[in-house]
Amino acid sequence: TWKILIADDNAQNLELIEDYLAGINCEILKSVDGEETLAQVAKEHPDLILLDVMMPKVSGFEVCRQLKAN
Repeated sequence: TWKILIADDNAQNLELIEDYLAGINCEILKSVDGEETLAQVAKEHPDLILLDVMMPKVSGFEVCRQLKAN
């Protein structure tokens, strides 16, 4: 089973993307800001991250920088 992390501070976007993914066999993880996204990645090791770039605390761009540096 694939783990897919959806990172977005907009609840409607999270729900919409989750609905799109409902038809495939995957575990869906969600986060609402950059800090939570980094914590989820460290804990859950998702196979795919769908990342919003404009998020509070840590932007999606900074999340990408930190993940690439790791």
